[in-house]
Amino acid sequence: MRLWMLIIVAIILSIVSLFIGAIDIKPSDLLDWESQEMQIFLISRLPRLLAIILAGAGMSIAGLIMQSLSRNKFVSPTTAGTLDAAKLGILISMLFFTNVTYTQQVIFSFVFALVGTLLFMQILDRIKFKDVIFVPLIGIMYGNILSSITTFFAYEGDLIQNINSWLMGSFTLIIAGRYELLYISIPAIILAYIYANKFTVAGMGEDFAKNLGLSYKLVLNTGLILVAIIATTVVLTVGVIPFLGLIVPNIVSLYLGDNLRKTIPHTAVLGVVFLLVCDILGRIVVYPYEIPVNVTVAVIGSAIFLILLFRGRAYAK
Repeated sequence: MRLWMLIIVAIILSIVSLFIGAIDIKPSDLLDWESQEMQIFLISRLPRLLAIILAGAGMSIAGLIMQSLSRNKFVSPTTAGTLDAAKLGILISMLFFTNVTYTQQVIFSFVFALVGTLLFMQILDRIKFKDVIFVPLIGIMYGNILSSITTFFAYEGDLIQNINSWLMGSFTLIIAGRYELLYISIPAIILAYIYANKFTVAGMGEDFAKNLGLSYKLVLNTGLILVAIIATTVVLTVGVIPFLGLIVPNIVSLYLGDNLRKTIPHTAVLGVVFLLVCDILGRIVVYPYEIPVNVTVAVIGSAIFLILLFRGRAYAK
């Protein structure tokens, strides 16, 4: 699908998203600036749409960067422990600071997400058997270990309910004033596009990159920092959204290849489209109630993931 077609689909879905919810809002209601519908539109519907767009584009690009740098199509913030490390950082900030501030949560979550991702990359370097499916399984086990540590200390500190609130990826509580942290992902996305060619070269291996005069470690660390920034902003604002950074880059690479300069725009827009579809489904399936977006993404994403998994196994043979 061409980029302009994806953009048109994203615009149509965005308009639909703005007018779906427990409170019925019609386009004509927006003509009255003082109406209740207009206030709901500005305070809730519009911020929610912006949060979906930033989260969808950000997490998809984060997954694309990780897949390129790790040279494995099944690596993403979900399957590399990045999101689990970010949650652990949130817990640590709660345990060591009585009155933890939002800034402290951001800092701790970012540092832990970055360190957790770096540790996974180090584990990846030491694995001799780098099968296309074995690597993400290692990442999932690594993430489960981090998640278990988080759960254990959360029980010990009576913080399990606080941590569970971060696990539930949902746009239900997104209103004006509670999503602006996602704007930090915008410069990260821009930098990802600027470094796209370098990420592509680095994805061909350290020796190849060095032969072309590229500082492999610098590019690798830059990519992981961008991934950590995006993952942190999404987890702290929306919660954990599984599979998004895994399946969207794979779908794009199927018809565009692995040149990141070409695939980043398509990946960003397709990520937005996919997340909008999942969010809209979550709002209409049990209307006027709502299914959290992480549930709809998990159901649809897991089915697509299995298809990609068996496809990867077929190529491996």
